[in-house]
Amino acid sequence: MMKKNNDVVLHDITDVPCVGKTSADLVKGIQRHYLRTLGQHTTSRAAHYKYQAVAFTIRDHLMECWKNTKDAYEEQDGKRAYYLSLEFLMGRALGNAILNLGLDKESTDALHMLGLELEEKIEMEKDAGLGNGGLGRLAACFIDSCATLQLPVTGYGIRYEYGMFRQSIEDGYQLEEPDHWLRNGNVWEIERPEYTQRIHFGGHSEYYHDDHGNLRCRWVGSHDVLAVPFDTPIPGFKNGTVNTLRLWKSEATDEFDLGEFNSGDYAGSVAEKNEAEHISMVLYPNDASENGKELRLRQQYFLASASIKDVLRQWVTEHGEDFSQFAKKNVFQLNDTHPTVSVAELMRILMDDYRLEWDEAWAITSKTMAYTNHTLLPEALERWPVHLFSRLLPRVLDIIYEINARFLKALAKKWPGDVERQRRMSIIEEGDVQQVRMAYLAIVGCFSVNGVAQLHSDLLVKGLFSDFYALWPEKFNNKTNGVTQRRWMAWCNKPLSQLITKNIGDGWITQLDELKQLAPLADKKSFRKNWGACKYANKERLSAVVEEVCGVTFHPDAMFDIQVKRIHEYKRQLLNVLHVIHLYDRIKRGDIENWTNRCVLIGGKAAPGYYMAKQIIKLVNNVANVVNNDPDVGNKLKLVFFPNYRVSAMEVIAPAADLSEQISTAGKEASGTGNMKFMMNGAMTIGTLDGANIEIREEVGDENFFLFGLTADEVAKVRGHYNPNVIIDSDDDFKRVMKLIECGHFSQFEPGLFDAISGSIRCSDDPWLTAADFRSYVDAQQAAALAYQDKKGWVKMSIYNTAYSGKFSTDRTMQDYNRDIWHLDSVPPKSDECGC
Repeated sequence: MMKKNNDVVLHDITDVPCVGKTSADLVKGIQRHYLRTLGQHTTSRAAHYKYQAVAFTIRDHLMECWKNTKDAYEEQDGKRAYYLSLEFLMGRALGNAILNLGLDKESTDALHMLGLELEEKIEMEKDAGLGNGGLGRLAACFIDSCATLQLPVTGYGIRYEYGMFRQSIEDGYQLEEPDHWLRNGNVWEIERPEYTQRIHFGGHSEYYHDDHGNLRCRWVGSHDVLAVPFDTPIPGFKNGTVNTLRLWKSEATDEFDLGEFNSGDYAGSVAEKNEAEHISMVLYPNDASENGKELRLRQQYFLASASIKDVLRQWVTEHGEDFSQFAKKNVFQLNDTHPTVSVAELMRILMDDYRLEWDEAWAITSKTMAYTNHTLLPEALERWPVHLFSRLLPRVLDIIYEINARFLKALAKKWPGDVERQRRMSIIEEGDVQQVRMAYLAIVGCFSVNGVAQLHSDLLVKGLFSDFYALWPEKFNNKTNGVTQRRWMAWCNKPLSQLITKNIGDGWITQLDELKQLAPLADKKSFRKNWGACKYANKERLSAVVEEVCGVTFHPDAMFDIQVKRIHEYKRQLLNVLHVIHLYDRIKRGDIENWTNRCVLIGGKAAPGYYMAKQIIKLVNNVANVVNNDPDVGNKLKLVFFPNYRVSAMEVIAPAADLSEQISTAGKEASGTGNMKFMMNGAMTIGTLDGANIEIREEVGDENFFLFGLTADEVAKVRGHYNPNVIIDSDDDFKRVMKLIECGHFSQFEPGLFDAISGSIRCSDDPWLTAADFRSYVDAQQAAALAYQDKKGWVKMSIYNTAYSGKFSTDRTMQDYNRDIWHLDSVPPKSDECGC
């Protein structure tokens, strides 16, 4: 019988056959999408259509669960969280979806039936270009864990047309090429134009009296852009929950000016469209120029405004314009300082659009906003010139001024006459150019401020934010980062995952603490043998990739010594290169007694405008060229710079690592997450007492960690008394290393090429204290090399690292956030099956 309400018919899926989960069902789905969705036929040769057909078929299994999850959240009407991040470094989605749906075997078999290889199709997917490094990858792990824990959390970000950039190396130098990751479309996203938001820029504030005689303000004369949402499903692990990542694309309010076009001004006719689309065009535009700064601020406000408007739209749809319960039902987590303009934007919308009074709006805002800080570098905290803010976001600046005025009044009451304290803590920084200090806005407006490793959190309250801690100690807390074991072990390290599951079951995939059951197995010879075989197989796989990409042979018997992360001076890739030069020097001098063969891989991207980081990349490549082509060196030492490091590359690199380089200057790294991925996959860490290294060492034990370098306290004491030239002159090994750099041995046809690098090492103001840690680092490296020769002992250390990595799952991290900050209830959908 036909129902009268067509909407009900469309939404009623009780009579719609569910998608089957057998291999035969998947084959039918792939064929249907290939022929009917994509319009391909038997003579088609475009390989990406085959990938898309497979991806559409897997996505079909997510769609019903996605709807069921949304229905469950609406029916429960409980508290929800919104995770705002300028980055989401998602990586490839197909393999992750197959794993979380439990369709590994069925998908492999289905593709075999079609004469295809699943691994080949997965390799065809481009990494989603939505992030740069640890910040974005952390956000991706977080939303994965939230779905697995069945927490009602929505991610909000920007749908960048071009990612960070595609890195290539030419003559040793980094070249940046556009990363058009959306060239062939994105199977995993669904456009939601009905939820488009209008975002204001420019114009001015206008005060007026409303119908009741109350003084109000509105933002007028603005040049608006549209924020169009694209939704991506985020599946939990075999539990029927599919959460949402909503990404905003910027578009013009009017795509095309027909009058200007007809008058012959073809460029002018689309100028507004082009300007609007710049906002979501590129991740992290170079902000060395004023135009770059403006675009960065536009991006940050665009994300904040669109996301908050979207959340308020949902609230008004479900509850009307009664905001009395809003703070009890909603919480925003601001991932680093980029989205902290959200504090002022929520105030603006509540007051200007919904006509709440200041106190009521502030009570809501200050109870719903939570801030995560990710940096100890003062220069990395967002600060915007007032003149730029005034021109771009005039009404938002009005509100920031008012927040600051009320805050300074409270400070004066707390500490009468302490003008210096008020100056230090003011959201508006005085000077030749006034600046808006966004981190301070976040601290004032948020009810929770957390660091991401215990040392980082301690240093925040003792240093950067000590004044605020003295005022509001209850706001500050620590939430040590983690990574998702589903992508970083279960998916990317199949040999080891299968061995672990065979011995202790598969509970570890959702309860990583269960890996502790591996520790007693380290004493079993047969288990160690199988563990070593898994590592060797992973090293063979990486060796093949290095051969293909870099043209250098890595022998799996050698120690694989890995450092992959964003290139920055504080992460000290330079210290790593100095050690490689030291090893090269030893070989050339014949000092090879009790030698351990070593293959060193360094990878990561340098910001386009970061000269010194790009010089370090050049040095790595020049040293590699000398080392890898010297017959005296042979297989004793290899060095490569792995280009275009990304998530899919890490999925091959992490399982193969023997030694994980986590060598930042103590007190500079907030947490790190690469250290956790390597630990989970059985690599030993060589590192300083920095970031999460401290907690890794606490978990695995001192004897399974290669420690070196100054502590954060010692670093602070050295400053002002640092003489690197004395350190170099008193160390013969160090002198020889510096001589090789400074005499031009690695730049024979480019004299003086590395003068800036050697000058930075010798500078008494070097903030990274490279020279201070050189000897300790070299000694720790020698200890690691000798330990590697004891195969039984090394494998036991590897097992222990994996066994004690349970703390570093984002499942635990998200449970901590939820227990202390969000207070959400877990909401399972009615069925935990996606398909039938």
